[in-house]
Amino acid sequence: MIHLARHGQTAYNAEGRFQGHLPVPLDDTGREQARQLAETVADVEVRALVCSPLARARETADIVAARIGIEPEEDGRFAETDTGDWTGRSFAEVKAEDPEGYRRFEVSDPEFRYPGGESFAEQSDRVQDGLRDLRARPAALPALVVCHRGVIRLALAVATGDHTAGGREIGNATLVTL
Repeated sequence: MIHLARHGQTAYNAEGRFQGHLPVPLDDTGREQARQLAETVADVEVRALVCSPLARARETADIVAARIGIEPEEDGRFAETDTGDWTGRSFAEVKAEDPEGYRRFEVSDPEFRYPGGESFAEQSDRVQDGLRDLRARPAALPALVVCHRGVIRLALAVATGDHTAGGREIGNATLVTL
């Protein structure tokens, strides 16, 4: 069994901005959400803690780790999508400039590629590689992967066989079990 958790809130989340691979830290709300996530995880069996190397996921994982006593291991395959030219821009600005691209982003269309960045199909392939490798380590299961909304949305789309699952909203510090 693999549990996925989205990182706590950042200022970019609160402002509605694309973070991509930027090293955006948690804000105060995000740190509190991470502490609440840690309490939830403390009641779930977890043998391994894996996280995206991006600052917001690592900070969330470190807060969870302090509560459950398992050192996080970073795996870049669970990083958020490389949002390319949209990185740092507001959702509203991108939606006004490229409404069709923004719609495709919202539903996690597998053929969508961020201008100058990664496609959801490419990201999904690397996420599935990471999940496959984690499942191949029985001693690490059940595991918790602290990651990003995009990672969870794409993992759910594959797990359910329902592409529209990619459009699901995943709140900050939400725990999802595959």
